[in-house]
Amino acid sequence: MAKVTDTYESSSGKLIVLCDCTPPRSGDPAALDRVEVVDADYICVAYNPGKLARADSVAAAITIKGRTGKDVVFNMATRDMNKIAMQSRLLGAQMMGLENVIVLQGDAFTEAEAELVKAVDDFTTTGLVAAITAMNEGLDYRGSKLRGNTDFCVGATLDLERDLEREVRLAQRKVEAGAHYFIVQPMYDLSLRQRFLDAYEKQAGEPFTLPVFWGLQVLDKDGIVLGNVPVKMRQELDDGRSGSEIASELLQSYVAAGIRGVYLVPPILRGGARDYAAAQQVLASV
Repeated sequence: MAKVTDTYESSSGKLIVLCDCTPPRSGDPAALDRVEVVDADYICVAYNPGKLARADSVAAAITIKGRTGKDVVFNMATRDMNKIAMQSRLLGAQMMGLENVIVLQGDAFTEAEAELVKAVDDFTTTGLVAAITAMNEGLDYRGSKLRGNTDFCVGATLDLERDLEREVRLAQRKVEAGAHYFIVQPMYDLSLRQRFLDAYEKQAGEPFTLPVFWGLQVLDKDGIVLGNVPVKMRQELDDGRSGSEIASELLQSYVAAGIRGVYLVPPILRGGARDYAAAQQVLASV
């Protein structure tokens, strides 16, 4: 299994794609075979999207790897587990040969949801990045020595449609904590990328040099949308233009801008199903 950063650095300018994948709401391993149609460099297994009980991201990732042969990334959210549980999960992932992880917070529970389930948030996202960095150096959350170092390639997240200055500060802290690469939530204004890079260099006093996988969602007229979709783009969907065609056009603009890493989000249909064939149409256009 290849580390994300190794693949990115050895790509010689080739586009590297991480494709988002929703684990099923069942324990049926065959449910994960649908993602096989996507010719991405990595399948990135989401962590309980929709705040629903789904197959564990570690188990789903190793199942996809075994059944399809594709390289994988698994997500871990700080919301649901305490420090012992999270580090035990990571040791188990290492034991099964997984190397690539992305750290995120997870969507907050509403008041109604909090009556049924409680958030833990024992780590902040930056704290978990730092804790995995320490595990790679052989130390657990208490500073006690592990019986062997882990070897994770650690990813972190950015959302450039939020407060840009805040995201720059968070990115700097995550870099300092040991993040190796970043994924960016889907965006529709490519100028956000340069604004972030300029703001980061001004804040940190040096350029942002880590691999970044810039978010691109394949839209569906009746699907769930991430980010702020421009009115014109929504109108095109309403007028019958396919989301794959729009995403293909956006992807071409990414490539023209010199982007080498893409975080591709397939259409999210009502109920949480994904249209992986539509995502493959986008990849085939490049």
